[in-house]
Amino acid sequence: MSDVQRLKLLRIALVALGIVCLLIYPLMQLWPSGWSWHEGYSDYPLMIAGVYVTLGVFLIRAARDPLANLSLIWFTVWSSLVHGAIMAVQSFTQPQHMGHLVGDVPALFIAAMVLALLTPRGAMRAA
Repeated sequence: MSDVQRLKLLRIALVALGIVCLLIYPLMQLWPSGWSWHEGYSDYPLMIAGVYVTLGVFLIRAARDPLANLSLIWFTVWSSLVHGAIMAVQSFTQPQHMGHLVGDVPALFIAAMVLALLTPRGAMRAA
């Protein structure tokens, strides 16, 4: 894959992931067993949605010039891996949360993998 193609795909991935981040709260409402970690009333869903909506806006903006936003992209990669790993462990230790292993846990790992594979390194990054 050429550097130009890779950068184009990265831009698409940033916008797509940004849109998913903007949809976190609706996903929590529509598929709570895969996306929400609380039942009944909790302040948590709105707080986590606020963080992800903010990230989504910045990822969409980063798509304009990914090379100028590498720290945001790598933060998203690493924080997604850490967040997904913690949630995976919690899903296995708390049987009521096993649904997350087919919801937000793989979503975080896939997002991290796609961004990591498409993010420029070496000569392209220096260009």
